[in-house]
Amino acid sequence: MQKAAIKKVVIPVAGLGTRSLPFTKVVPKELVPVLSTPTIHFIVEEVVAAGIEQVIFVTSSGKTALEDYFDVNHALVRTLRERGKEDLAACVEKTSQLCEVISVRQKEPLGLGHAVLCAAPVIGGEPFAVALGDEIFPPWDPKAPQSPLAVLAEQASKTAASVIGVMKVPRERTASYGIVDVGAAEVGTTPVPVKATVEKPRPEKAPSEYAIVGRYAFGPEILDCLKSIKPGIGGEIQLTDAMSALAAEGSLYASAVQGCRYDMGSLLGYVSAQIDAGLREPSIAGPLKDYLRTLL
Repeated sequence: MQKAAIKKVVIPVAGLGTRSLPFTKVVPKELVPVLSTPTIHFIVEEVVAAGIEQVIFVTSSGKTALEDYFDVNHALVRTLRERGKEDLAACVEKTSQLCEVISVRQKEPLGLGHAVLCAAPVIGGEPFAVALGDEIFPPWDPKAPQSPLAVLAEQASKTAASVIGVMKVPRERTASYGIVDVGAAEVGTTPVPVKATVEKPRPEKAPSEYAIVGRYAFGPEILDCLKSIKPGIGGEIQLTDAMSALAAEGSLYASAVQGCRYDMGSLLGYVSAQIDAGLREPSIAGPLKDYLRTLL
């Protein structure tokens, strides 16, 4: 029996953005741009491409700029049109029309699992997605015709279970990720059952080399798991602990995500995204290639 289609996504954006300081002292990390497009814009476009209609931001103090970005700015649009900048005016208007945005507050930094729980009153008893605000999958990879969330949401509906996105990483990097235990299985684009999830295990303790990326398609059962688990590492409510509980019930699967992925919280990910986007932007691609040749 298929589950209902996912129409809501939780995007936790309450973090301090410590990896991107000092810029994020005054600007939310989710507004860090790739060329002129903020990180969060790519994520919301991915959400919309997946057929999701409602975005739930889990915010904290100082994050109102995210809501403003997706709000209507009549004065700006009017000024742009008065100056003959119709293309820019249309671009600004389109941003405010992408989707419905709702914000809830996470008043204490008690972990990713706690952030998801903060959205529970809006989620209700429906299936929902989660997209982390510092990972982007821009729509420029021809090998990935569908967005990761669209694929995961479809798989979750077909399997009547929760499906999380994973990618293979070098074993020496497992301590930087949540890792899934899938036994001897190879994870491809067909979901495989997850036995357990482990938060940032040392390489010698890691059950596999499959790391959880920031895209998830959950049934509402994950909320019950989050409510019942005890605080884990750092005294926080860990989403990985709740997923382990879900896996123990046979209700969690992993699927390999496809396409370009950038971790915008890391310097390498940030710079890589700028270069790749620049090489795809017709107005600067030629001069940028020439400049890169002089460096190499």
